[in-house]
Amino acid sequence: MAVYTIVSADDIAAFISEYDVGEVVSFKGIAEGVENSNYLLSTTQSNFILTLYEKRVDADDLPFFLGLMDHLAHKGINCATPIEDKNGNILKELCGRPAALISFLDGLSISDPTVQNCEQLGKALAQMHLAVEDFTLSRPNDLSLEGWIKLAASCEARADECLLGLSEIIHSEMDILKQNWPNNLPSGIIHADLFPDNVFFLNNQLSGLIDYYFACNDMLVYDVAVCINSWCFEKGKSFDKKKASAIIKGYNQIRKLSDEELSALPLLCRGASIRFLLTRLYDWLNRVEGALVKTKDPLEYLSMLKFHQNINSVSDYGVDK
Repeated sequence: MAVYTIVSADDIAAFISEYDVGEVVSFKGIAEGVENSNYLLSTTQSNFILTLYEKRVDADDLPFFLGLMDHLAHKGINCATPIEDKNGNILKELCGRPAALISFLDGLSISDPTVQNCEQLGKALAQMHLAVEDFTLSRPNDLSLEGWIKLAASCEARADECLLGLSEIIHSEMDILKQNWPNNLPSGIIHADLFPDNVFFLNNQLSGLIDYYFACNDMLVYDVAVCINSWCFEKGKSFDKKKASAIIKGYNQIRKLSDEELSALPLLCRGASIRFLLTRLYDWLNRVEGALVKTKDPLEYLSMLKFHQNINSVSDYGVDK
């Protein structure tokens, strides 16, 4: 979440008047994230998230994202859900941007998840994968291998501004991924961005998943790889094998990973590392002046990439096939 488009109190009041959600009490911008403009909105009835979709989001993808959230909610997955206005619309316009009012989930994201939290995450991820098996819309993953190739090309000339030698590291890793990236593993709709700040806990129990704006069709186990990267490295960058093992244990309780999926996991973790390294590097090189947004450190994912490059077997993630 972030704020690129500034919305006035009058804009908010006029927008909310088209919904049956009460009157505006307060609203404030949310700085976390990098894709869209987000506001925490309180009305006389409840709390909501107001999202304005910025230029990096393809407006043609919005029916997929919002439909997916609605589908998951009807399947019993506790996730943020788009709210209909008085005419039944969920996608509208505000300040020249496509916009939606989204339900607010109770709970808090946690910056230092426990092993128990990681097991709960694995279970919730697998439940989500099964819940969308009958969702009829689809969306390709623009940030898989082909997307990384384009990103790498756009960043290559300036990558060494971030770290001397980074351009060569990226070039070498991309060669390996292009030669070895799998294409025959079980696929479906994945979240693709399930960082700790997109998972809420209440009373130490997982209470919901948010931010489906990278959701797409891809290998299901790739979602696990994203979570291993984002949940299992301590602040000092050391890897916590117990947390990785717990994610996979929780996932296997709902949907058992095949031997082929587990064997591919080290390479997929490398791919997830390069994906976030490249998108963070692009944002670092192309910072938007005046935007209320926190630019994230690309080199955090370089250290993760180097770790995964030295993995010889899925057992190094605490997993016995």
